Amino acid sequence: MDWLWTWGGEFFGYRDDQELWTAEGRHVGRFSGEDIYGANGSYLGEIMNDNRLIRNKAKASWRQGACSPFARRTAYARYANYAGYNVYSGFEDFAGSGTFK
Repeated sequence: MDWLWTWGGEFFGYRDDQELWTAEGRHVGRFSGEDIYGANGSYLGEIMNDNRLIRNKAKASWRQGACSPFARRTAYARYANYAGYNVYSGFEDFAGSGTFK
């Protein structure tokens, strides 16, 4: 299990094998390499710097096969937020976990 934060520094949740989970226990995506795709197959974002989530605007239209979300899991206590990074040109911050409730 790998803990993850958004590019802006907000604690998001974790990666368990090829699945992305919020700290609240909601399954929100599946990894394909470092890219993340939602239940409907749309590109959500990717991992950079080992534990930060970011969204590449050029990949916004990318799609993969849809998947059924898993049932909720037990929530984890939230880790502290970190300082954010400056966003690279052509990228934007990954949506916070509150977006996926």
